[in-house]
Amino acid sequence: MTRSPHAVAFACPLLIAVAASAQIQFVDQTSTRFPVQAEYTNQIGVADIDGDGDLDMCFANGQGYSSLGALLKPRIYVNSGAGVFTDQTDARAAGITGCFRSAEFGDVDGDGDQDLLLGQDYSRQMLLLINNGAGVFANETTGRIPTMNTSTARATFGDVDGDGDLDIALCHSGANRFSTTGQPRLYINDALGRFTDATATRLPTGAIGQQMDCLFMDADGDFDLDLFIGTRATTPSQSRLWINNGSGVFANTGNFPNDNTAYAYDAGDIDNDGDLELIGVNAGTGNQELLARNANSLGTSWTNISSSIAPNPATDDNDSKFFDIDNDGDYDLVIAVLGGTKRIYRNGGTGAFTQISNIITAATDASLDVKVADFDGDHRYDIVTGQGESGSFQNRIYMNNGPLDTLPPVTVRTEQVNPGTTVGASHPVRVELRDAYTSHMGFHARPVTLRYGTGGTLSQSVPMTLTGNSLWRGVIPAQTPGATVGYSVRSIDASGNTGDGAALTFVEPGTPPNPADLNNDGIVNGNDLTIVLAAWGTADPVADADDDGIVSGPDLTMILAAFGS
Repeated sequence: MTRSPHAVAFACPLLIAVAASAQIQFVDQTSTRFPVQAEYTNQIGVADIDGDGDLDMCFANGQGYSSLGALLKPRIYVNSGAGVFTDQTDARAAGITGCFRSAEFGDVDGDGDQDLLLGQDYSRQMLLLINNGAGVFANETTGRIPTMNTSTARATFGDVDGDGDLDIALCHSGANRFSTTGQPRLYINDALGRFTDATATRLPTGAIGQQMDCLFMDADGDFDLDLFIGTRATTPSQSRLWINNGSGVFANTGNFPNDNTAYAYDAGDIDNDGDLELIGVNAGTGNQELLARNANSLGTSWTNISSSIAPNPATDDNDSKFFDIDNDGDYDLVIAVLGGTKRIYRNGGTGAFTQISNIITAATDASLDVKVADFDGDHRYDIVTGQGESGSFQNRIYMNNGPLDTLPPVTVRTEQVNPGTTVGASHPVRVELRDAYTSHMGFHARPVTLRYGTGGTLSQSVPMTLTGNSLWRGVIPAQTPGATVGYSVRSIDASGNTGDGAALTFVEPGTPPNPADLNNDGIVNGNDLTIVLAAWGTADPVADADDDGIVSGPDLTMILAAFGS
């Protein structure tokens, strides 16, 4: 869904200038922003770990491609606020080493800070590190995560059962990530950050070979998280899309296009029709990218549109991200290449991508992961890559000097509250939001709030929390029985752009209170009459039955008219 049509005219002159001059928009500034590093990085996690308003990083490092190598630290880089990073691993995650393939941030215990999940390969225990609120992590795996050695290429957070806390899905292929005997796992949160293994009762059964990625996404637009499992294996052990029944129980759709040798998947609305498409890096014919359109918006019918990527070479690629490079409101594309310069494509507005030459500093390295975010606070979205397997293992950061982000986040859809008949119950509301880039754990909003109220004004608000990918959740407290309650979602992105969703309403269950029953004892009688007479001539809000600012004759008339009811 286009973020805002008004900015297209503003952006077009900039696009023409960039194309004409072949200006490098994404400039490699690694030497002045990153420490020198030569460790095998598989994946990058991005979050504000210390609550200072800027984005920090964790690199999931683990030596070895086809056999276990040296155990490495998960490197934690802390942002100065201006996009200059220092390695603070030893001060913030002391004593942690492993063969880490995955790093994911999420608030598992509901205390408002970002905890860290580290998935390991070669049949090793996944780790859960709990944040103390200042960005210092303690290994609290024991007692929080099921004891099980897994071979994990990816682990991710998402609220699968709609209870407001983050659950965990993880790849598990067997003896290592290239094995064929394992099954993805699903761990359910008890709201306090303690997890139980619910794989047997919630996921389809059967081994899936060479699982490379697991991705939560709302494929069918029903406000719950479906689960995509991307694999490197060939048919019949290909990637799968599992649809959530709303309670965290998943079933296979069986309608996703055949794929092969996939290393990673990303989801984004590339054609602005309100649903999510999928790109599988290396998943197409001859190691091309596979681009799949959500044909019916229900996640049950997909069309292979890989020819919409031009060129779509048969090269060894490892990851991708959708993001808006030109501030025109649609998603463009970056591809992380193994042994070559990253490829960047411009979206024509309908999901057809054309490569742009000379837009990013050339660097021939083996990129296994790519992330996009505003790391220096200049309202432009930068690129970070993690290197491994071959060549130099120096991770890189490319700073964006292109158009500023002036477009607000988009509220794609907001859940309509169905209050039922229970009096005094609260009302959860879920919303799907999109902004200038995609991520497994959503764009870095600051903040998202659920505004609500009665009498035609949205006078109150509660924070909404990210529940996975592009979904957020907030809860409206119980309101006055019989009242018409209005609500709307407000989201603010990292650039300060504010977007408001549609205004919706529902009627609170229950019978409206009788304004003449001043003491709320269920009957209008002498007690209410006494309250009016005792406050006669004052502005006592309890006795002022008609809310006109003074206790007087009209209030007495209301009491007498309703006497005995």
